[in-house]
Amino acid sequence: MTDTTSRAGFIAIVGRPNVGKSTLLNRLIGQKISIVSRKAQTTRHRITGIRTDPDAQYVFVDTPGFQTKHRNALNDAMNRGVTTTLSDVDVVLFVIEASKFDARDVEVMKLLPKTRPVVLVLNKADLLTDKNQLLPFIQRMAEQFPFHAIVPISAKKIMKIEVLLDAIRPLLPEGDRMYDEDQVTDRSERFLAAELVREKIFRLVGDELPYSTTVEIEKFEQEGNLRRIFASILVDRDAHKAIVIGDKGAKLKEISTQARTDMEKMFDCRVYLEVFVKVKSGWADDSRLVRQYGYE
Repeated sequence: MTDTTSRAGFIAIVGRPNVGKSTLLNRLIGQKISIVSRKAQTTRHRITGIRTDPDAQYVFVDTPGFQTKHRNALNDAMNRGVTTTLSDVDVVLFVIEASKFDARDVEVMKLLPKTRPVVLVLNKADLLTDKNQLLPFIQRMAEQFPFHAIVPISAKKIMKIEVLLDAIRPLLPEGDRMYDEDQVTDRSERFLAAELVREKIFRLVGDELPYSTTVEIEKFEQEGNLRRIFASILVDRDAHKAIVIGDKGAKLKEISTQARTDMEKMFDCRVYLEVFVKVKSGWADDSRLVRQYGYE
């Protein structure tokens, strides 16, 4: 028999950097709200994505990749965000790559709560060259931790996403919806605008810039169906500023154009965007500035 009871709850998405957590969040809610790039730890904030089905509301919380190597004020703040999230949710999705489990995954697994259900998500299952590897790997992982379910998926190929939702649903507490049916995130447009600019930086010049590059929205104005947005890209050095600007401003223009296009799709309106580049050396090592830029 089908359980028709209404359910609603919070689900944390955790894992080491670059296992596809943000792509998974976007697929689960059917809309892009979490930025994605090849650069490790693109996600720095806890991003909430909301999916409302007829019989359940899933409130997903995408967390930064847990950092075990490089430690500074920024990474410490993000790691605290991961551990805090794990204590606040109803269900945990622990995301690893299918057939891959190394010391970095072990460090994250040590954080998994014993008091709430954990679903192991084997992402990138489509990349397995030998599908016969999957079952032995699932059996090995089942011995590592008392997972409530183990689900192979491909977030990129949108494979088995419904199977994952079916595994999560009975683990959610019974209750009414916490958000409106058409709401997909609790983050503000101002926050999302900064994230979209940061995504374009990482996608277009990420290999040439340090991880600490960030974006600050200095002004966000709404005039009817128009958003006027003024953003500053903060870099560590003058040399980094030159990289972001590019030859005769070409790279900065490309970043701005792509970010504006995505904003117009996301906000469903016209966007006027101006982007500047400023040098703010050492901000990622300054706990005060880390808090100021919203990482606490």
